[in-house]
Amino acid sequence: MRVVIAEDLALLRDGLIRLLEAFGFEVVAAVDNGPSLLRALTEHRPDVAVVDVRLPPTFTDEGLRAALEARKERPGLPVLVLSQHVERLYARELLSDGSGGIGYLLKDRVSDVAQFVDAVKRVAAGGTALDPDVVATLLTRHAAEEPVQRLTPREREVLGLMAEGRSNAAIAARLVVTEKAIGKHTANIFAKLDLPVSEDDNRRVLAVLAYLNV
Repeated sequence: MRVVIAEDLALLRDGLIRLLEAFGFEVVAAVDNGPSLLRALTEHRPDVAVVDVRLPPTFTDEGLRAALEARKERPGLPVLVLSQHVERLYARELLSDGSGGIGYLLKDRVSDVAQFVDAVKRVAAGGTALDPDVVATLLTRHAAEEPVQRLTPREREVLGLMAEGRSNAAIAARLVVTEKAIGKHTANIFAKLDLPVSEDDNRRVLAVLAYLNV
């Protein structure tokens, strides 16, 4: 699996290279600024990009902008964004694209190697990997708004785990209930949000997030 990495901190960039290569990924480019990232994504057409939001020269949103620009040329390009903090605006911009694999993780999660590698693989496969803190921030923003307020506390909990990209089986294991019970919660969530039920886990997560106007 071919990866492009964009991270301006040399130690973290080297660490990401070593970590991903140890798990069988091929790092085809590792850059430290926005313009170089765009060139690398266009030239190498990787299976997934791991991108820091803030890159030189201005350290604002060069990483995200380069990823979104590359997606215009290659719709659905899988992108996993890394950020120091939960930045709602950047999460919204990334998720509003709504096509292909997407992920948004806090940099602290990289220290959990299994979780990070799983997130990269999930995004590369076209899935969704959202940091629990990002999900919590987005859901809290809409907790008092229609139609989210229709959800029970348990349904809201299930929705948050769905948004992290978890399957019904994984949610059931996390909450220590049966998969059938999660299926019922999921059906109720879609009904209350006026969304069509879909067996495609990635599409349902994106649909929920889009409906929440993230």
